[in-house]
Amino acid sequence: MKKEDAQAHVQLEHIKSALTKFKDGASIEEILAAASGLQIEMRTLQRRLALLQKKGIVRTSGKTRSTRYHLVFPDQPQQTNDTLIPLSPQAQETRALIMQPIAHRRPVSYNIDFLASYQPQTNSYLTEIEKNKLAELGKTTIQNQAAGTYAKEILQRLLIDLSWNSSRLEGNTYSLLDTQRLISQGELAGNRSAAEAQMILNHKDAIEFIVRSADETGFNRYTLTNLHALLSNNLLADPAASGRMRTFGVGITNSVYIPLSIPQQIEELFDLMLTKANEIENPFEQAFFIMVHLPYLQPFDDVNKRVSRLAANIPLNKNNLAPLAFVDVPNDLYIQGMLGVYELNRIDLLKDVFMWAYERSALRYAALRQSLGEPDPFRLKYRDEIRTLITTILSQAMAQVEAGQAIELKANELPQNDRSKFIEAVETELLSLHPGNFARYWVSPAQFAKWQEAWKK
Repeated sequence: MKKEDAQAHVQLEHIKSALTKFKDGASIEEILAAASGLQIEMRTLQRRLALLQKKGIVRTSGKTRSTRYHLVFPDQPQQTNDTLIPLSPQAQETRALIMQPIAHRRPVSYNIDFLASYQPQTNSYLTEIEKNKLAELGKTTIQNQAAGTYAKEILQRLLIDLSWNSSRLEGNTYSLLDTQRLISQGELAGNRSAAEAQMILNHKDAIEFIVRSADETGFNRYTLTNLHALLSNNLLADPAASGRMRTFGVGITNSVYIPLSIPQQIEELFDLMLTKANEIENPFEQAFFIMVHLPYLQPFDDVNKRVSRLAANIPLNKNNLAPLAFVDVPNDLYIQGMLGVYELNRIDLLKDVFMWAYERSALRYAALRQSLGEPDPFRLKYRDEIRTLITTILSQAMAQVEAGQAIELKANELPQNDRSKFIEAVETELLSLHPGNFARYWVSPAQFAKWQEAWKK
């Protein structure tokens, strides 16, 4: 950072800190007096306030000499939902900006320099500390074997987890058990739409493509276009659009971001994105880079975010690292992270989500490391309810449909905000049961065997 940029940054932080002391806004003279340690001329202070106003961090009231400056969202919480994703101050600021009413956000178009200025040998979205943390989390016992070996060993579980979580982030309402039955037995959920089933089955095909073709897949046109073709199969108005670059303008729902509409530019920047991705050496930086830039470019008619989430697993699969299955990722935070990229070219909120999501996913697939993780507060809260319900399901040898009904019935007794999370917790536990871990539910080996037989049917 240049000296003058560093000085400006310090001044902006002092100004924001000073404004937190005034609930009803402050005059420029009051800001100057309250900003302890701020050495700044009045005209420079005016420019800094104008910049903060342009960014949506500060708003004004009154006119001319009676103008007062107000800090927007001064008390943004550091955590959200019940998933306890920690957010950095920069991520909190990004979230506050994109949570403003859409009428208050300035329309923006694609910024070519956002991609062009990224130099793989020089720049990195992830710090060395972050890369080391992810490497430690993602480490498996077979990293030196052929590409894709680890993913093949856990494929059946990965198909369910990643298909369900990625679809859930698109608003799909299939439950985890519905997804398991659909993928394993081809059984459609009667109360869900055909489009939702198609979305999940498309994920299954796309994941198998990445895992089974580890030697051929990479950040190239063949992989990305075919990944899009698999994920968009039977979901686009124009069947020929699957696997094809976009040729017209598109909009982003609930966003002021306007993607490129010139086909030649889209093609050129798509190739530039792939070139830069291939030049990145660290697999986690590659994964996050593609999660940022592929949706930002919107190279396909639709399904871009889905492609980016599965493409992020390509370098992880090649290096036999734990996959990124987006376990427990809140839909709202993920979307807000993407809006931060779209509208502000800020990656901090999406990065916080990415870091947290990878830790959750890695712990899911590394049984040895799960004991090192913090207990899930939600599962602790409903420990007795979960245990009693699962014991009932096992002892009564409930099949999947009957168990799903029992889980939903029990969930309806809980507060509205906890129901979907409770269903997921119970279903996840049921899908994780095997002969080595069922004793905690106080059923006999004979009862467990009887339940397994019913469950498989």
